[in-house]
This record gives sequence, C-alpha cells and structure tokens, in this order.
Amino acid sequence: MAASSSLLFTLLLVLLTFSDSSVQTLGLEVGINYGQIANNLPSPARVSYLLRSLNISRVKLYDADPNVLLAFANTNVEFIIGLGNEYLQNMTDPIKAQNWIQQRVQPYLTRTKITCITVGNEVYKTYDHQLWSNLLPAMQTVYNTLVNLGLDKQVTVTTAHSLDILSVSFPPSAGAFRQDLGEYLHGILNFHAQVKSPFLINAYPYFAYKDKPNEVPLNYVLFQPNQGTMDPNTNLKYDNILFAQIDAVYSAIKAMGHTDIEVRISETGWPSRGDENEVGATPENAGLYNGNLLRRIEEKQGTPAKPNVPIDIYVFALFNENQKPGPTSERNYGLFYPDGTPVYNIGVQGYLPELIYSSATTNNGFSICSLLVLAIAYLISS
Repeated sequence: MAASSSLLFTLLLVLLTFSDSSVQTLGLEVGINYGQIANNLPSPARVSYLLRSLNISRVKLYDADPNVLLAFANTNVEFIIGLGNEYLQNMTDPIKAQNWIQQRVQPYLTRTKITCITVGNEVYKTYDHQLWSNLLPAMQTVYNTLVNLGLDKQVTVTTAHSLDILSVSFPPSAGAFRQDLGEYLHGILNFHAQVKSPFLINAYPYFAYKDKPNEVPLNYVLFQPNQGTMDPNTNLKYDNILFAQIDAVYSAIKAMGHTDIEVRISETGWPSRGDENEVGATPENAGLYNGNLLRRIEEKQGTPAKPNVPIDIYVFALFNENQKPGPTSERNYGLFYPDGTPVYNIGVQGYLPELIYSSATTNNGFSICSLLVLAIAYLISS
C-alpha cells in the first residue's frame, strides 16, 4: 500500500508537469491570502498541489497552522504566518514569546520557508486601547526572541493595518495618519526602520466604490481605461485608486520622518457576491479587478510616486470562506470555490488533486483528466 501511495504521488507530480505546458498558470510575484474560516475547504495537502499548479510561491496565513506548514514542507513556498490579536498581551512576555516561537515556528523552519510573522491584524481598527498599547511591545518581544534564537535574518516581524489609519488619502502627496494614532505609529515606524521590515496595509478599493458609487468611477477602481486623477501638488497622474492609496501611505510615513520603509499590500481583493446594499459585488467586477491587478504585477509596475519599486501584493483570498461573519461579501472574496473550481475567469487555471476542472490537452495529446484516470487504473491493476 505504501508503494502504491508513493507511485500515486509520483504520477500526480507527472500530471502537474504535463499540465504546466497546457494550462496557463499565474507564474507571477503575487502572494495569496489563505484563510480557513470555513468547514468545507480541501485539505492543506491538496491546497499545496493547487498553489504549485498555479505557480504561486508566496502564501500568507492568519495563524501558524501546523497542518499547513507540514503540507508545504520542501516546496520552497514562502510563508507569512500570523499571531492573532488575542496573542498580543502574551507576546509582551519574553518567556511566552519564546515558547510560542519554539513550538510554532522553529520546528518547521528546516523544511518550510517561513519568512515573516505578522503580530496582530488591523489592531487600530478595534479601538481597544489596551491592544494599541500592546502592539509595539509584542512586536519588539517577538523580534528580540528571534534574535536570541539566531532566526532574525531568516524571519522578519511586522503587523498589518487597515487603510483607515489614514485621516487623509487624497491627494496622495498629502497622505496623513490619524492624529489619535500618532504616538503609536511613531514607535511602529521606528521599529520598521530599525529591523528593516515592511509596513503592511490591507487596501480595498471596493469599499471606496461601495460607499460612494455615484462619486467614485467604477473604471478607476477596476484598473479599466479612465480619465484618472491628478495630484495637484506633484502633477502625478493616477489611473487607479489602489496606487493612489499606496502613495498616500508613503506620504504619511514620510510626514513622520521616514523615507526608508517599504509599503506592501498584505490584502486586496474584490467580492464576487454581496447583499443588496453592497454595490458592485459581482463576479464580473471581481474578475476585472483581480485580473487587471495581476497584469500590473506581471508588468512589475510601480506607483506614480515610486515607479521603480514594483508593487508587492497579497491577493485576498484563495477560497470563499463560508463561516466568516458579517455581510455576504465577506464570504465571497475567494478566487476559488472549495472544490477547486474558479469563482470567475481571470485567465488562470489550477489543479486540485481528485478534482480536475480543466479539459485542456497536453502536447502529447492526452487530456489531463485521462492522465489521472490512467494513474488510478494503474494502481487498481497493481
């Protein structure tokens, strides 16, 4: 039985090799958010096949799920793992921080490529002032623990913010952080400058359109041809709102005295379904947003203010998550359904073991489906 399982694994790898020549994969420097608030998702082992068939090599988790980290062992896929907000108080304690890293990170590092830990997520959106106060000490303690264990060159530390930490986002050159966050963000920025880790933002142009559909042009948020907007202070033209948001964050950081911190987008996406009041949440718009965004990434585009710095983005999300709370849109950000089929067409396809959804043929004339049938038939006959 062990030999048969090994053979099936080998045949599946051959299958993936065949399919790479006939099915378009992402093959881009794009990351993907792998959320798991659902009860119908495929196993991490199957997800590993799917992402590799898409040639996605960067994944962001919201925890440090050992099942996922083990499933991606020896795949060379880079992981950002997460410490939820509920861990922040404990992570201010050096002993508890060391225990967590030694139990949840260190055992996997020899085989799984963990490159970053996010300490908290959108902490300033909670209006919990205790969390606000714990964030920087938790980041510092986790980082110092990595230094003590000799892991700081391998794993960096950051946190992810929502875009509403900005009080001004347009024009981008006037970007500014909220005044009530000034004392907190000053310390956070000093930390990033010291350890050379990126400043992460979760940016969703969808919300700007949903809230003001009569004022925000749809084409401007979907990267479609449009008149664009001009920053009157710099005369830089913006043809999409996401790039304007990124540059607004850079301006806000600069206003606090830093020009050496890189801004990365830790989440962005578009829902394919929503409630009646969630204007624009359609598969067509989601396909345009993510498809056009992927093309910008493929072209290594930078923003108007940072044209030589290619945008660094993690798309939200890999799957629709059926147990996420909130409006309907929250459960419909996925590129894929849990069975591995695409929610909408953005010109890419992948492979989920046991569930084939491409009828493409290989250069040798075999259909991908027939190759899988041959593999299973061989096992039965043996």
